[in-house]
Parts: sequence; structure tokens; C-alpha cells
Amino acid sequence: MPTFSATHTSELRQEPRRIAFITYDGVKMLDITGPLQVFADANEILGFEAYTTTLASLYGGPVETDTGVALNTRRLAGVGLDDAGTLIACGGKGVHDACRDNRLVGAIRLAAQKCGRVGATCTGAFLLGASDLLDGRRSVTHWKDCDRLAEAYPQTQVDPDPIFIEDRGVWTSAGVTAGIDLALTMIERDHSRDVAMELARHLLVYVKRPGGQSQFSEALQQQTRTASGRFGALHLWMKDNLVADLRVEELAKRVGMSPRNFARIYADDTGQTPARAVEMMRIEAARIALEDPELTVKQVSVQCGFGSDERMRRSFIRQLGVSPQAYRNSFALSQ
Repeated sequence: MPTFSATHTSELRQEPRRIAFITYDGVKMLDITGPLQVFADANEILGFEAYTTTLASLYGGPVETDTGVALNTRRLAGVGLDDAGTLIACGGKGVHDACRDNRLVGAIRLAAQKCGRVGATCTGAFLLGASDLLDGRRSVTHWKDCDRLAEAYPQTQVDPDPIFIEDRGVWTSAGVTAGIDLALTMIERDHSRDVAMELARHLLVYVKRPGGQSQFSEALQQQTRTASGRFGALHLWMKDNLVADLRVEELAKRVGMSPRNFARIYADDTGQTPARAVEMMRIEAARIALEDPELTVKQVSVQCGFGSDERMRRSFIRQLGVSPQAYRNSFALSQ
């Protein structure tokens, strides 16, 4: 199993860290440009050249992306990675053909031995799997490809929920925008949370999401669960009115049904009770609010519709297996 060195602090690092993005024909443009922009803008925030970025491919030269735009790349073997460098495999529709290219897979293995950190955006995780870099580690990719990743590379433990995972120097991420979250957290590790937060504001990112957050918003999951789509408008209203009375009787009124008939049809249509749907929406809102250190746990419980911090604590324990305070200790942003 490959091992990767710990990252150096910015105070000890004088030379810029090289970030190399692995590309191939059919690579997804946004899988590259999202995290690429994060590292490029970090130099502006930090006021010095902390990172140099390189687009790499097996032989170098033009590589056609999924958008039809060709990117100029360097030969991967000549990029010059060292133990402070990062190798990132990008996803895209051509990734499975790339995985069957033994020369590319071998080049990735060799490059990974030289660098201190390896990562993947979206389906780029398949390239890491083909290079044996996921063996014995947890990983994630886009939710629709998680089963395929687990089947193709049974030596990795695929967790389909988080937006990104770091396991002993190997980073994998979910859908394309999760690559931005992954890059922000890498920069946080290299420098500080304050730098990462300033960079997130600079990029107009709504919130810097921790890796433990789910790929799915609860409102989106409710929409997906609704077989007929008949409760879509109700779910959006519930999300925007978490402090309202969301008992079955009140929800039934909003859709013009009797409470008994509503509860039965809702459960048949979504696979869960209205009460659990409400609880999960409130938990999701609370998870986001708990990342703000200026809000007390009690304030979060009230604004998310729990009414009391004890009621919120019981919901967190029941559904997440951790208390709100424990969640905050893991994911709260520094003041």
C-alpha cells in the first residue's frame, strides 16, 4: 500500500507546491477548472506564489475535454512532482477508457510515489483505483458511480454519502463542484482555516463545506423519493418554513387531504413518514447552522424548528449517532 508524507506548513515551505492535474481525452472541463481556479486564486490571497499548477497527460500536447475545448498539457513523467506536490486525477466520460490504458496507469503509479498527496475529482477516483492507490482506504465518487467504483475496486471501502474523503493522504471527492471543497480543504491544511475561508469568500462560494457533509440536500432527497412528484411543492415549502407547525394535520391541510389519507399516501409515495421527513430537514438545516460559531446550540435548535436544544440533541443522536455539540466540535468554522 503506498504511503504519503504529511504536508508541510507554509512557514517551512519556501518553494511553491506543484499541483498536477491528470487529464485525458474526454475529461470533464469543470473537474479541472474548479479546483484549478482555487489553487490559482490562493496565490493572490496569500500574496506569494504558494502553488504552481500543471495540466498533465500521458504524452503531453492537446487533450480534448468533454466540452470540445482542447487543453495544452505536459507529459506526466516530466512534471517534476516532489513530496510537497499534489497529483489530482480528474473525472469525465473518458475515464474508463483511461483506466484501461496500462501506460497511463503505470505513469500515475510512478508519479504518486514522488508526491506527498494524491487526489481525485468526481470519477477521477476510478483512475486512482486502477493505480491501486485506493486499496485499503475509504473513497467516494459521484453518487451515481459509487456502486460501480465499489464493484471495480473491491479493495476500497466506498462511502457514497460524503462530498469528499481524505484517508492517509489520498483524497477523493463527489460531483464536480465538490472538487472546489476538496481544494479549499487542501489549502486549509497547507496554510490555515482563515486563508481557506477568505479564499471561499473571494470565490463567492456560499459556504466552505466540510467533507462530512452529504452529497445530497434533504430537500433534494425528498424530491427524489417522491415517486409521483405530487409532494414536490410541499417539500420546498417545508424547507423554507422549518419553524412552522409541521405536524401531519397541518401538512395535510396544505395539500387538501385528510390527515389519515395524507399520512398513508405520503408514506407510500416517499417510503417514509411525514414526521421523519420533517426531522431530517430540520437536522440538515441544523448541521449547516452549527458550523457558525456565533450561534449557540440553543439558538440553532430554535431557528431550525426543534424548539429546544434537548429535542434537537435527541434527533441528532437518533439519526446521526452524534450530539449537536460533537458535530460542532468537528465542523464548526473558527471565529
